[in-house]
Amino acid sequence: MTSLDSATNPAHDLPDVSQLVVGVLGGTGDQGRGLAYRLAKAGQPVIIGSRTAERAEASAAELGLGVRGADNATTARESDIVIIAVPWDGHAATLSALREELAGKIVVDCVNPLGFDKQGAYALKPEEGSAAQQAAALLPDSRVTAAFHHLSAVLLQDESIAEIDTDVMVLGEERAATDIVQALASRIPGMRGIFAGRLRNAHQVESLVANLISVNRRYKAHAGLRVTDV
Repeated sequence: MTSLDSATNPAHDLPDVSQLVVGVLGGTGDQGRGLAYRLAKAGQPVIIGSRTAERAEASAAELGLGVRGADNATTARESDIVIIAVPWDGHAATLSALREELAGKIVVDCVNPLGFDKQGAYALKPEEGSAAQQAAALLPDSRVTAAFHHLSAVLLQDESIAEIDTDVMVLGEERAATDIVQALASRIPGMRGIFAGRLRNAHQVESLVANLISVNRRYKAHAGLRVTDV
């Protein structure tokens, strides 16, 4: 197995994931819908999940690109990789209800626990340490990873933008799972998937979104991240 620092190309030895079905729970929200659009446009088979099949089917029809819509349970069952893009306040309840359907799946948590007040966005600290660690605790039979936290929903959904110029930090306990998620991220033009540590390091990755929100407000931008010298 190739070591993490042994290749000059971060996409070294990454698996072919082009045939894997990606389910997006929360796929009718801005972030989930944007990820579904970008992955489907890259040729990935995509299912949008929602609490009601009708809402998911309507959103999928608007996206086109072969995207299907289904209720959350069906989406989880029929997908190889499941991206969690639900609001933080519904995170625990959604995952708890889908424990059986998500067993054995690669779960990609991109939820950012944030609060907002008059001073702007600030990070929340879940009891488990992070949203990703909460997911791992609730889904002991799943292969939980964390990724796609720092992406602008506006850019993801903007059909006039061909490439999203950013790196995607990928965290997880299992090398095979993080390699698959890195490969998935790298299918979107302009993106690279970069391994960024184990799930115990997910809190600061999730929290950084509060800083990016501040950057975006000050500079009227849609800031992303680039990791240098990789």
